[in-house]
Amino acid sequence: MILITEAQSAAIVTPELAFAAVRDALIAAVAPGAASFPVVIAHGSDPQNRFTIKSASGAELAGLKVGAYFPTNDARGLPRHASTILLIDQNTGRIGALVEGSAVNCYRTAAADAVATDVLARPDAEVLTLFGTGHQAAYEARALARVRKLSRLLVVGRDPSRTDAFVERLRNSGLPAEAAAAETAVRAADIIVTATTAKEPLFEAEWVRPGAHISSMGSDAKGKQELPSDLFPRSNLFCDLPEQSVRIGEFQHAGPEATPTAIGAVLSGDAPGRQNEREITIFDSSGISLQDLHMAKAILDQNTASAARG
Repeated sequence: MILITEAQSAAIVTPELAFAAVRDALIAAVAPGAASFPVVIAHGSDPQNRFTIKSASGAELAGLKVGAYFPTNDARGLPRHASTILLIDQNTGRIGALVEGSAVNCYRTAAADAVATDVLARPDAEVLTLFGTGHQAAYEARALARVRKLSRLLVVGRDPSRTDAFVERLRNSGLPAEAAAAETAVRAADIIVTATTAKEPLFEAEWVRPGAHISSMGSDAKGKQELPSDLFPRSNLFCDLPEQSVRIGEFQHAGPEATPTAIGAVLSGDAPGRQNEREITIFDSSGISLQDLHMAKAILDQNTASAARG
């Protein structure tokens, strides 16, 4: 078995690697024979410590990702989130590789947003509104700045002091960030990204301007919700995996008539994306295991190449 530690994977992963791997994964997810299996949501001996198992198989890869959220780690001075990817050796059924990938997971999630935004947002989109000031939100901002030239980055947070500190970090990294109220930020936005743990809508549907693109990144369990459901009927809906999105993703709130399009079908040219400049597009990212498997494969390939060079 090949073991890639957290330190090794964090040193290898880049935005470019993540974008390419996730794009390949989203296309692979709609290929014949691809399978994404039901998500297992579990908890540790302390019920507040949760972990999720996502598994999948494709033409070349099979395996799973264990994503953990342990708030009790605060008392230990450790990160709450952890991510571990296991690739199955399809000849023997044994674990072929184990990749510790907490940093990798952050790049992977942001890359899904960037890949979808790149094909769905208007080419001239330049104002980004970001809901959330957590660890993942910073990755989202940096990833989108790579696919669109941003003139403004409006940050909406619940805690003013935390929001101001987050804005300062983004500005120090060269992004045109500023704090803003929700309504002001949404009305000004060409692109809206929600990266929160919300269980109710973060803004009003009427605030969204024609032609905006929205990415919901935080809804990955029953009961979570970031977007107003009355926005869905007048929008074009996309997601990473339709059957999962309507079950545990943002589109669980869209009603039984909702038929979101897999973004992989848009990327492969089998389905249309944005139809016109005034259309509102929404991408729901509930996260699929094939993204993790392709990220692990890319990390392993880069590690092998680096070893061969010296």
